[in-house]
Amino acid sequence: MARAKKSSVERIGKNAGGKVKVKWVVSMISCTDDLRQTIRGLGLRRLHQVVEREDTPAVRGMIHKVRHLVEVVE
Repeated sequence: MARAKKSSVERIGKNAGGKVKVKWVVSMISCTDDLRQTIRGLGLRRLHQVVEREDTPAVRGMIHKVRHLVEVVE
């Protein structure tokens, strides 16, 4: 049986310093306004940009909401 691919949120581990790196990989053309605001709220301005954020429940929720647009960088 094939293993299911882990989502970005499931791959977030407890790393040193409590930081998580997020990379914007898919364009938000035809996305709703709330998804656009979430991307901007994460601090992402350009496609393929990587930002480092505190590993908090709020940030994890934002990543989960736009998990089809971003990926977590190891």
